[in-house]
Amino acid sequence: MKTSQSIKGIASILLAVFGFFVSIHLLGLSFQSIGNGFSQIFDMAFANPAIGLFIGLLGTAILQSSSTTTSMAVAAVAAGSVSLENAIPVVMGANIGTTLTSTIVSMSYMTKTGEFRKAVSAGTVHDIFNVLTCILLFPLELRYGLLSRLSTSIATVVHTPKAVDTLPNQLSIYHWLDIGGNQLINWFGPFVLLIASVVLLFYIVKKISNILYDKLIGNAQSRFESIAFQNTFKSFGWGFLLTSVIQSSSLTTSLIVPLAATGKVKLKRAFQFIMGANLGTTITALLAALFKSEAAISLAIAHFLFNSIGVLIFLTIPFFGRIPLYLSDKLGAISLKYKVTAFAYILVVFFLLPFTLIYFSKSGNLASYEHKQPSIELTSNK
Repeated sequence: MKTSQSIKGIASILLAVFGFFVSIHLLGLSFQSIGNGFSQIFDMAFANPAIGLFIGLLGTAILQSSSTTTSMAVAAVAAGSVSLENAIPVVMGANIGTTLTSTIVSMSYMTKTGEFRKAVSAGTVHDIFNVLTCILLFPLELRYGLLSRLSTSIATVVHTPKAVDTLPNQLSIYHWLDIGGNQLINWFGPFVLLIASVVLLFYIVKKISNILYDKLIGNAQSRFESIAFQNTFKSFGWGFLLTSVIQSSSLTTSLIVPLAATGKVKLKRAFQFIMGANLGTTITALLAALFKSEAAISLAIAHFLFNSIGVLIFLTIPFFGRIPLYLSDKLGAISLKYKVTAFAYILVVFFLLPFTLIYFSKSGNLASYEHKQPSIELTSNK
């Protein structure tokens, strides 16, 4: 009985992983099919890095899956619809948007006065960590192209031609996906395929998360608590390992809130686990970039570098490491005294601020884009 269940579980995981690669490929195919007109819309939308940042934040806050958002960004870059430089702020925003889940989980402790402060602190330390990392690295990317240049250099070294190119065309899975995808485009149109691919990608990422969560943790949660938070190395390592496999930092970091709220795990250990989870979630983009263009691989590497630099700063430098802990603890204390603060925090950070900045940046960005159009047309006429 157990053997058949194990075989069924492995088959489900393999099928879901295959579906992940299919959805990524179809997503890129739909971007390519929509063509230059849609590419110009993307350029106009993301030409302002602040808009890209907050679209990534808002989109992930709504979808509740940074893996889906970053995979979509990789597919768009691979298709040439979005440049690497314009996609990096979207990935940064996705890192912040994914933290909404653990913050919402902390709200469930509002009626439990003794646990609410700890729950809010554990729920928001993830937000604060990503926001501070973004504050440090976003200006460096804008001014010097830190992540885009570094990731491009690394991608140039590690990128190799598609492995499937060495196979006969008829044996390549991508060959048959291209045939099937193009047929679907002929029947339903590229926009329908785009929407269907996004829905499929979102469903598969969630499905993989749920299957592996049940297999890896499930009824063994009490045992997990006793071994995962003994020291810094184990806290960080388990956060990285679980999220790398489950592919949902939202899910793994939400585990921390009840443990911290009830005092089973200290906020410092929870924060170390969260940093590991933040690094583990970058594996999805790396998988999505497999056999894709050098630019797509560069974006996946940029995502890894963004999270890695954040971890190096806040895990290895004691002064910086204390800042997120201090801020989240203070926010927990204020929320305990004025409970409306917690709701206001979620509303402002994840929804009001992105909408406001997108709205005020939109008109200026449109004018800037239209101003560039004549020179583009003149060049093309030549």
